Amino acid sequence: MLPEEQSTGLWGRIVMNWSGRSWATLGDSITAANGYQPLVSAELGFDTVYNYGQSGCPMTAGGDTDAGATVKVGYRLSQIPDCVTIFAGTNDYRLSKPLGGLGRKDPATYIGAYMTLIEHVLSENPLVRLNLWTPLQRDKDGYDTESANESGHRLEDYADAVRDLGKRYALPVLDLYSESGMNKFTLPAFTEDGLHPNQRGYERIAAMAIAFLRRL
Repeated sequence: MLPEEQSTGLWGRIVMNWSGRSWATLGDSITAANGYQPLVSAELGFDTVYNYGQSGCPMTAGGDTDAGATVKVGYRLSQIPDCVTIFAGTNDYRLSKPLGGLGRKDPATYIGAYMTLIEHVLSENPLVRLNLWTPLQRDKDGYDTESANESGHRLEDYADAVRDLGKRYALPVLDLYSESGMNKFTLPAFTEDGLHPNQRGYERIAAMAIAFLRRL
């Protein structure tokens, strides 16, 4: 279902309201910590918020994190809510998950798993407002924006893949990697450890997410 029209804003633009609607957030520990969801929900009026974040887990299936892989968690949803956010990628980079390509839906690769999840969600609920968020920049445990992982990929490669998937499926992308202002110079101010956001970091994410989701 689409959110109801709430009011007419500046220059006659229609302002949308998510009041009474449901929202599911899929991702890793940054989502599991429930730092941005209450801030977003309080502003946009979601009636129900489901947090399906899994700490330490990537998008990609396989390996020790298979049970908590975002693609697996998404497949287990019994009902697709009105709005679904996918926010995964930093653990795929950290765990050196293969990137894959748009030509093959292999859940053992990042792109393949992402495609598998996207198509499942859209098939189950074609009216869902599915939206994709790129991973944030990071600087922790030797994994940052400059270093390649064991698969030969940099973090930006995973962020680029999310952008490409948005184009392929005509889905909105919140580009936190490029637009959050969280980088190696500011991460100490916005995170606890160079990766996990602190309160200020979650407020920055939420501010961007509110503006982003409000226009959907």
